[in-house]
Amino acid sequence: MNEPLPWKAPAATAMLRLENVSWEAPDGRLVLDGVSFSLAPGELAWLRGTSGGGKSSLLRLINRLAEPSAGLITLLDKPLAAWEPPQLRRRVGLLAQSPVMLPGSVENNLSLAFGFKAAHGQTAPDQSVLRQALDRLGLQGVELGADAQGLSLGQRQRIALVRLLLLEPQVLLLDEPVSALDPESKELVEATAVAQAGEGRAVLMVSHQPPPRAGDMRRLILEQGRLREELS
Repeated sequence: MNEPLPWKAPAATAMLRLENVSWEAPDGRLVLDGVSFSLAPGELAWLRGTSGGGKSSLLRLINRLAEPSAGLITLLDKPLAAWEPPQLRRRVGLLAQSPVMLPGSVENNLSLAFGFKAAHGQTAPDQSVLRQALDRLGLQGVELGADAQGLSLGQRQRIALVRLLLLEPQVLLLDEPVSALDPESKELVEATAVAQAGEGRAVLMVSHQPPPRAGDMRRLILEQGRLREELS
């Protein structure tokens, strides 16, 4: 059994908060301009905007793969800079738009993350757990022993999502997870995002497509570096 995390956010507390966050690209272009929002445990937000408008940059800031030019980002009321990187990455999981599969089998790729510092105390799942996780995302035809790099982009995207979910982060950052999927697989991934929020995780899902109709999902729009919330 995986070791429980040392502490969790109270239900009334924002899991993630951004306060007047700005970011300049290396060429000096202002990509994000005073972005503020928060996500509570169990909340799902769908973020859309034009291509190249800063959506992926925003996710990178939240996962601390880049530093904001101004403003503050906190996780559980603690600035990101105050977290040890392994602990931050254990709590905040990022699914990149272009999934990375290392040489080797699907099983090796799914188990790889359990050897990192961010997964300290977590036990790598056995084959039966991995099989069930793949099947839930419509990957019944993908064998654990298959060459991960030889799969289609859509299959690699879903395997990368399975890999992320196995680590049980508290915040899920999903960057265009349905961009290469057929309609049936797209529905499975969207339903998975809804289910993860239902289990108490804070979920931020980026897409250039309009959001599906799903309960209390928040709808955010990033335009010219500024964030606004779309009222339903």
